[in-house]
Amino acid sequence: MICRLLALILSLLAAPAFAKDELVLAMTQAPGTMNPVIGSMLAKSLIRNMIARPITAYDPDWNMVCLVCAELPSIEKKTARIVTLPDGKQGIETDVALKPMQWGDGTPVTAKDVAFTIEVGRHPLSGVASSEGYKRIVKVDIRDDLHFTVTTDRVTFDYDSFDFQILPAHIEKPIFDANPAEYRNKTAYDTDPTNPGLAFGPYRIVELVPGNRIVLEQNTYWTGEKPHFKRLVVKIIENTAALEANMLSGNVDYALGELGLSLDQALAFEKRHKDRYDAVYKPALIYEHIDVNLDNPLLQDRRVRQAILMSIDRKAINDKLFDGKQPVANSDINPLDPMYSPAARHYVYDPAAAKKLLDEAGFATMKNGFRTNAAGERFSIEITTTAGNRIREQVAQVIQSQLRQVGIELRVKAEPPRIFSEGLNRRAFTGLAMYAWVSRPQGVPRSTLHSQEIPTAKNAWSGQNYPAYANPEMDRALDDAERALDKDKRHALFGEIQKLYAEDLPVLPLFFRVDPFVIPKALKGVRPTGHLNSSTLWIEQWRWEE
Repeated sequence: MICRLLALILSLLAAPAFAKDELVLAMTQAPGTMNPVIGSMLAKSLIRNMIARPITAYDPDWNMVCLVCAELPSIEKKTARIVTLPDGKQGIETDVALKPMQWGDGTPVTAKDVAFTIEVGRHPLSGVASSEGYKRIVKVDIRDDLHFTVTTDRVTFDYDSFDFQILPAHIEKPIFDANPAEYRNKTAYDTDPTNPGLAFGPYRIVELVPGNRIVLEQNTYWTGEKPHFKRLVVKIIENTAALEANMLSGNVDYALGELGLSLDQALAFEKRHKDRYDAVYKPALIYEHIDVNLDNPLLQDRRVRQAILMSIDRKAINDKLFDGKQPVANSDINPLDPMYSPAARHYVYDPAAAKKLLDEAGFATMKNGFRTNAAGERFSIEITTTAGNRIREQVAQVIQSQLRQVGIELRVKAEPPRIFSEGLNRRAFTGLAMYAWVSRPQGVPRSTLHSQEIPTAKNAWSGQNYPAYANPEMDRALDDAERALDKDKRHALFGEIQKLYAEDLPVLPLFFRVDPFVIPKALKGVRPTGHLNSSTLWIEQWRWEE
């Protein structure tokens, strides 16, 4: 009897932990298009990382790794070679070997898919988020289904990085070829999002209700590590208070840390529910900032932009709203990044100096509590931001109050994230736009600062320089930084970029964000990265153990 009881106890101890078949996730933004090369939204990236993979990415330890390729290209190994181009300039040839993978309909992922993706990216009417990287490719040589060589028109320090996603040529090419100018509106990612042939990651989309939920199930053709969950349900809950309520009620297992609870909520939530959740506060390359529309005559004088920044008490906002966890930013380069330079100008809260600058810029006359210019025009501008994010709306209201103290009228406009993103892409904001960029380590901020990256109707709204900033000195520094193979030389150029940025202020730096990951104790395998390549890139490692 005792032996049987002992055997039963041992069998129970050896039994596997309870495993859930379905994981219910949530995030605070709804993705727009699911097409990987059109539009830039973190919400889209979080979903796409579960259904596909970039060729290369930075892992949670900030190391460049292959996800779709077999090995990183290397000059030392001669899989990358510096060559002289027909125009006499130097370029680089890079050999890439793909891992054998299949789209969700069984079609192999091949070099033809890569070549097609580059074709779309290079086309002037395709409307990709940023065409610059594609346009640098002067030739693609397909050696066989899994091997190709790319020749680019310059030598850059990050030649081994192929961080773009792949389009399925067997589905998307006929749509694109029919009318490249209409491709962004006709892509199967939007007209047929549950088509299994759009996925080659561990999951594929089986249901997509815009603005409500996205349901994913295991991709039977996935060749990597088998995921632990058979089904994922991603709920879109744009109001962070409602998100918290859904977590407490059990309607949501886990809110994705990159787009989940706000920092103030997470701090309070951790104190009340530490028995059920673990909180990880991940310092990240996430830059909360305010874009300035430089076409607005009220904002074109650099002194005005400097005055606005000095009128915002960013340290007090950080201390009161973020418990001191989100350091004040002085440029777009985070101190966590190896390319950070402390030499950029640091602006402190100084409303007296701000008033003096506004006087000098022609806004010395006060009328009904607000500044006016010589023509009698009131200094009144609008700040647009994303609706539903309680902490961001609070920051906007604080800034509104602080600018009023120096005589500037600020009108706050909150829009649904998808509408806000579309407005940014077409530079539809009239004054200021508050949101965040997520970057990768040592990433040159060319797409947001170079004059060739200004979105216009002529270039099909490609580029992410939404302020329309144009400075030849900045263009040169950005170009040279990309080409600097020597790390010390590159660091010096990054320092120059940060100095110019802080002087010109086409963007007003606010904070470097900390992402709060409030993770149920039973959910294992979630690894916050703190950079552009999000935690969901390793979704197959997530598991539930109770």
